[in-house]
Amino acid sequence: MEEPLHRRGLLKAMPFLALAGGVPTAQAKETDALPAPPLILAMRLRVLIGPAQELGMVDGARKRVIPIVGGSFDGPRLTGRVLPGGADWQTIRSDGTADILARYSIEASDGSILSIVNPGYRRGPAPVLARIAAGEAVDPALYYFRTTPRFEVASESPHAWLGRTVFLCSAARYKDHVRLDIFEVG
Repeated sequence: MEEPLHRRGLLKAMPFLALAGGVPTAQAKETDALPAPPLILAMRLRVLIGPAQELGMVDGARKRVIPIVGGSFDGPRLTGRVLPGGADWQTIRSDGTADILARYSIEASDGSILSIVNPGYRRGPAPVLARIAAGEAVDPALYYFRTTPRFEVASESPHAWLGRTVFLCSAARYKDHVRLDIFEVG
């Protein structure tokens, strides 16, 4: 007399049944395109900046530091202010590309402090970059300014999701501030 297959035994047998063709499985091919991840607005920042501190030529590139003096941010899941004291360290290459590394802190409206490390690049035609450097408001579509922010957040924070999510930022430079639209990569 055959005993009925118990649930535990069935679960153990499933991989073998699938290999034997007993249970149909979806087969992925390495040539199949992976889904493009969606971008979801996480927050918009208006980062106030001070005058550039020019270091001069260092190792063949122009170096400067842009102090971060304040600002604000808002988004669907958190709002708050940009804390003074951070900076944007820039290396300006001979082709005009700015290699950027900004590091600063923000304070959410619930009092949580979050740190942002934000590397990226700004580049464009020389006349456009000259207008930006002169403090003119320039249409952001005329130049490339993208960063990849990473958040450092306490693991028990209600905002801990920021520390385990990938973000992409579209940015624009103005005379006294930088605007950052940060998107969660879904």
